[in-house]
Amino acid sequence: MDFTFTEEQLAAAEAARGVFAGVAPDAVPSPALTAGAVAEGFDRELWSRLSAADLVGLLLDEEYGGAGLDSIALCLVLRESAKVLARVPLLEHSAAVAAVQAYGGKELKERLLAQAGRGEPVLTVAAHGRTGHDPAGLSVTARRDGSAWVLDGVQTAVPWGYDADFVLVPAHTGAGRTVLALVARDQEGLVLAEQVSTSGERLAELRLQNTRIAAGDVMEAEGAWEWLPGLLATGICALALGLGERVLKMTAEYTGKREQFGYPIATFQAVAVQAADRYIDLRAMEATLWQAAWRIASGSPGALPAAGDVAVAKIWAAEGVRRVVQTAQHLHGGFGADTDYPLHRYHAWAKHLELALGPAAAYEETLGDLLAAHPLS
Repeated sequence: MDFTFTEEQLAAAEAARGVFAGVAPDAVPSPALTAGAVAEGFDRELWSRLSAADLVGLLLDEEYGGAGLDSIALCLVLRESAKVLARVPLLEHSAAVAAVQAYGGKELKERLLAQAGRGEPVLTVAAHGRTGHDPAGLSVTARRDGSAWVLDGVQTAVPWGYDADFVLVPAHTGAGRTVLALVARDQEGLVLAEQVSTSGERLAELRLQNTRIAAGDVMEAEGAWEWLPGLLATGICALALGLGERVLKMTAEYTGKREQFGYPIATFQAVAVQAADRYIDLRAMEATLWQAAWRIASGSPGALPAAGDVAVAKIWAAEGVRRVVQTAQHLHGGFGADTDYPLHRYHAWAKHLELALGPAAAYEETLGDLLAAHPLS
């Protein structure tokens, strides 16, 4: 394998750095000082700039006005977005439109994708199940009713659920398979309940009550849902990497200036060793991220299914991003908890990403099951 990025992938990352250059991570009220959500919606102005830079339709083919790039390019852009805590639905929107492109019917693709590639309408994905601990593909039921489908069930913690125009919802059928339904936010039978993440962002509990969806808005192709969580998880790993890199840089800058006994504390062995350990975490997060993104983008076979590489990336991202922000808080001392300093925001976002990824132990079990089913020779 070759992890050298292509010119097109590097150009996407460079464009993202330009768009995110002026974004302030403290542009909304601090989650530590806000009882509810820090803002009602995402950063629409930034979303428009991303659209103008052709970064909203990265995964779409050129026939729909997209860039025709892959999950590696998306992860490069997400990595940059996390460094400034960009409040945009780039991951969810990109994953949803990619699913429609890969598995949707011709009429749905022609009706939706060209506009979605320009950022309007906005799409998101319901992927956390009923409680956040149960399989998302089993939390909503789907049954045929004439020419339509009827959905019933609950999905929790839907990102940007109050702002997106459509939500991509997995639902299981009586035949034991999972379909993907594109549900409009104003669809009759859809009820939203407000939730707030640890980062202070507004989430939505999605309640579907006898909700009728036209057959053309339901993707029944084999593997549609099974493919999507891997892309979402890899994108979250990219966010965790970008956030961790920015936090370690903040820590290096602070410890290089903060003096005790006439010397910068960065020169103390105890400080340097902790920072070095977190650097190792980030490099492991990076290597496993690109391995997972490459498997998804290329479809190349391996000793294990791509889910194994995604599981390894999730293990490192969930544990690594937590260790990075905890060490940063420790090395900043009381300054790290100052709400006038942005580090506490990164800590809150890191906790949200860790929860979104799920416990590392669960993916260690997944990896063990895969190894048992596919013994390495």
